[in-house]
Amino acid sequence: MKSFIASFLLLAPVLALAAGAAPTAKAAAAKPAAQAKKASAKPAAKPAAKKTTQARSKAPVVAAAAAGAAGVATVALALTPDELAIADRVHTGRIACELGAHVNVNKHQQHAGHFQVDGKGFKYEMVPVATSTGTVRLEDKAAGAVWLQIANKSMLMNQKLGQRLADECMSPEQFQVAEAIKKNPPPSVFDQATGSK
Repeated sequence: MKSFIASFLLLAPVLALAAGAAPTAKAAAAKPAAQAKKASAKPAAKPAAKKTTQARSKAPVVAAAAAGAAGVATVALALTPDELAIADRVHTGRIACELGAHVNVNKHQQHAGHFQVDGKGFKYEMVPVATSTGTVRLEDKAAGAVWLQIANKSMLMNQKLGQRLADECMSPEQFQVAEAIKKNPPPSVFDQATGSK
């Protein structure tokens, strides 16, 4: 239900613009024909109105389908203060991953808290999503892409395709944390449960 509401909020301005543009174009095309047939203008007006209503109802659906198929975020959502706080914790720049891959995570130039995430064969526009664990999570819901960032590594997944696009990605800060964990590993869950050292 949340994703339906979010999708509707994303598409509402596009739908309104498309609905407003369709009648204007239709009216401009119908003007010469209406002047040529003044005598039969009243009967012709009703079918024209019906066609305009049909065009108005179809245009937003076509525009929304085209935007969704292209995987492009056409409208930037305003983020909540919590989401903006998550955005402040995102590591940006060229982030090295396993097997020589890399992911570029850059702040969007026009939209605060939004990110452009790209690499070999992919490009996403992502926004922060709150999690119960405190993990930094960015999503491009239209494309099904998710960027997860914890203290010592990050990974990029495409949930629609059911695959990881990049794994073991580490910014310089995450690399330092990973090295610190190697030198001084945290106690295992088993050690904590048994009280052994």
